Amino acid sequence: MKAIKYILPFLFLSLYFSANAQREDAGDYEYESEVLFGVNKNTNGGLIGGFALKMGFRIDETNFQFFGLDMVNVKDPKEVRYNTVLGNSYIFGKSNYLYSIRPYYGRELIVFKKAPQQGVQVSVLGAIGPSIGIIAPYVIEYAVNRLETVREQFNPAVHQSRFNIIGPGRIFEGLGQSDIAFGANAKAAVNFEFGVFKSNVTGLELGYQLEGFTKEIPLIPTVESRQIFQSVYFTFFYGFRK
Repeated sequence: MKAIKYILPFLFLSLYFSANAQREDAGDYEYESEVLFGVNKNTNGGLIGGFALKMGFRIDETNFQFFGLDMVNVKDPKEVRYNTVLGNSYIFGKSNYLYSIRPYYGRELIVFKKAPQQGVQVSVLGAIGPSIGIIAPYVIEYAVNRLETVREQFNPAVHQSRFNIIGPGRIFEGLGQSDIAFGANAKAAVNFEFGVFKSNVTGLELGYQLEGFTKEIPLIPTVESRQIFQSVYFTFFYGFRK
């Protein structure tokens, strides 16, 4: 529910800009291409799971092809966040981040078209593509004693007391020591499109994402590492057509 209060303002702003677009576009939904930008929320991510870019092109009256790129942060379902006495928030037991870069190609089929100046367009889509996983160290600040702290990747053999953890590392700290994993991704989704004008589009994509890598990703060393990740997601899109 917390995510809704952040996403709704984007929806209201998009509807406002659509309402102020050129009036001659009203009721005309025929288009040849589109460019969409999205914010993703998924069951393997945080408040904001990631960001998306999608470019689509008409094949015929109801079929489209599209190319896309998703960039998301993938979490282990067993991650638990704690607060320190200083008010910092960290994840105990986590040793690595997984950032996934997913280029893909897909097809989209329009199931229900909009009526003139009203209604919602509904379509179904599927996409596949390669995945590039960036495995970055999860750095914490750990109190060795009352006077000394160290900043290093979490190690369950060394950092056994969560009460000695002062907080997480700086943003992107340790990214230079990242490892790379290769894999593939696939998704199936239903897309709901709102708006009145051809030149602007506001939509919501609800779907299922499956992703696998060629090796196991050790996000939390004390639990079983995963090679396959799956999630349910929704992506709010806003973009332009012509």
